[in-house]
Amino acid sequence: MADPLRIAIVGASGGIGRAMLVHLLGRQDVACVHATSLHGSVPALDDERIIAATVDVTDEASVRAWLDGIEHLDWLINCVGMLHDDQHGPEKSIRQVDADHFSRSMQVNTLPTLLLAKHAERLLKKSDSAVFSTISARVGSIEDNRLGGWISYRASKAALNMALKCIAIEWQRSAKHIRVLSLHPGTTDTPLSKPFQGNVPEGKLFSPEKTAALLISQLDGAGAHASGRFIDYAGEPIPW
Repeated sequence: MADPLRIAIVGASGGIGRAMLVHLLGRQDVACVHATSLHGSVPALDDERIIAATVDVTDEASVRAWLDGIEHLDWLINCVGMLHDDQHGPEKSIRQVDADHFSRSMQVNTLPTLLLAKHAERLLKKSDSAVFSTISARVGSIEDNRLGGWISYRASKAALNMALKCIAIEWQRSAKHIRVLSLHPGTTDTPLSKPFQGNVPEGKLFSPEKTAALLISQLDGAGAHASGRFIDYAGEPIPW
C-alpha cells in the first residue's frame, strides 16, 4: 500500500486552489496539505492536516524559506495566476499594452513556477510518486492562437509552458520519476473569469469543485504518462 500523500497547494485561497484543498481533504490517502496564500488568507477549514503558510511566490527568499521548512513532499500544485487587475484588463489590441501590466503578468504567471521548481526539487526527488504541476491556460498555446489579443496573459502563459517544458527535460536527466504537468482547467467560475463568462458555451463554465475533481484526476494518473505534458482537465493534449 502506498504511503499517504504529502501535498503542497500554492495559492490555496483562490477559487481553484481552495476547491482542490477541500477535495483533497476529503480523501483518506492524504497525510497533509501545505496550503499557501499571499496574505495569510488560507481557508479556515477544520482539519488538522492543513499546514498553512504565508508565501510570496514572486519572491525567491519567501519561497526558499517556506520549502526549506518542509521535510517531505509528493505533489506540488501551483494555482497562482492573474489575468486582470483593478487598472488593467486583457488587451484587445497591441495599442493597449502597458509595460507595468506586462511585467506583472510575467512576474505572477511565469516566475513562481521556476522558483518553486528550483527549491522543491530536493523534496520531490525523495518521493516515489512525485508530481510538479502548474495551472496554465489553453490561450498560452502558440499553435492554438487564432484570435490574438490578451497579449500579456497569453505571453506569460506561453512562457510558463516553456519553463515547465525545460524543467521536465532537465528532470528527465536527474530525476526521471518526477512528473511535470501543465494543466488547463477550462473556464471556471472564479473572479479571474467573471468578466468574460458571457461568451462561454453552455455547459463549459465549470464550478471550482468540478474543476478541482477533474484536475486531481489528472494528477492521480500522472505516473502512467511521460513527463512534460500540456493537457486539459480531461487529459487531452494541447499543442504547445
